[in-house]
Amino acid sequence: MNRVIKVYLKRGKENSIRRYHPWIFSGAVDDNKTRKQAPDYEMFNGEIAEVYSASDEFLGIGHFSIGTIMVRILSFEKREINSAFWVEAIGKALKVREKILLTASPDTNCYRLVHGEGDNLPGLIIDIYNQTAVIQPHTLGMEKSLEDISSALLQLLGDKIKAIYCKGTANSKSETISEIPDGYLKKSDKKDEDSDCNIVRENGIDFYIDWEKGQKTGFFLDQRENRERVKQYAKDRKVLNLFCYTGGFSLYALKGGAQFVDSVDSSAFAIESVIKNLTLNKFSYGKKYGENRAICTDAIDFLRELPKNNYDLMIVDPPAFAKHLSAKRNALRAYKNLNALAIEKIERGGLIFTFSCSQVVDKYDFALAVFSAAAQADRRVRILGRLTQPEDHPVNIYHPEGEYLKGLLLYVE
Repeated sequence: MNRVIKVYLKRGKENSIRRYHPWIFSGAVDDNKTRKQAPDYEMFNGEIAEVYSASDEFLGIGHFSIGTIMVRILSFEKREINSAFWVEAIGKALKVREKILLTASPDTNCYRLVHGEGDNLPGLIIDIYNQTAVIQPHTLGMEKSLEDISSALLQLLGDKIKAIYCKGTANSKSETISEIPDGYLKKSDKKDEDSDCNIVRENGIDFYIDWEKGQKTGFFLDQRENRERVKQYAKDRKVLNLFCYTGGFSLYALKGGAQFVDSVDSSAFAIESVIKNLTLNKFSYGKKYGENRAICTDAIDFLRELPKNNYDLMIVDPPAFAKHLSAKRNALRAYKNLNALAIEKIERGGLIFTFSCSQVVDKYDFALAVFSAAAQADRRVRILGRLTQPEDHPVNIYHPEGEYLKGLLLYVE
């Protein structure tokens, strides 16, 4: 039985939750009133919290956490957070994917099943890679719910799932996560489960996914639609894919008829994965300019030392430059300098797909940084399109912070 803490808000601090925002910040909590019935917060870390107004009106229920965000709301109705809740909540997320994504992309068997606040389950990520579900709990509350989450997945997906893998602390810096090891919560021991279980298909292109060693859950599923757009523009172009990771954009560009693609990343694991994925899709690779190269080096250094006019299509998709608000100013400067280099070096008439996945940098800030970059490079630049995350990464309309991925398609004269 879960321990339940009653969290009381200060007078006038209930407006946000009444508008269905799923976060209760510590500054909104009446600490004196809350501690009268729960003097030791540590006992309730990761447990269930019921949120009440100053006048004792029930407002929501969720996971309690010691930190800046004290409660993440799971339901605005008074209900028990039990196994039936998880089946219902994850089932709603699955229904959205079945009706929209899986119908529209029948040649795709990897997708995000649960996207945190976007699916009203803050702190929980579940990605599906063919017959494997990879769970990332980003809060202690979600970590403590893993058994119920796994049971719900098995009930909803049945024999479509052969394995459930938990990717917890290895890729999370959250202070609310305990030191649980990554590992399988379920894995088939049948001999017919061969190495092909790590191969997935996205829009007809095959990828080898390593959810155990790879970043995040193993692949950046949020770029699926943007990769498809690169494919549409790649024919006969010379392509540079910076911060390439496992080569997602590179493979799409080659499928779209690119002359060649240079894939650049500082990670040896990433470059080995690019080569593996090129081979998997029967593309050759080499070491000379004009061949499909996989280059292990710092992407910014590579761009800085690059001669002008070597490429007429670039993908600039760096990791998050700012994970906290305090780093925002430096991040904007980094985005400006990086994009100025790309704009300066690309061939006339070239295209740049440029992105930011920093949540604290909104789309307006990012566009301003790219504008400053164009001015710094002293070239005429047009915006041909604005890019964002796909439908399996939904944004809760009451939680606009969930729109973390933003990008621009640039035409450089």
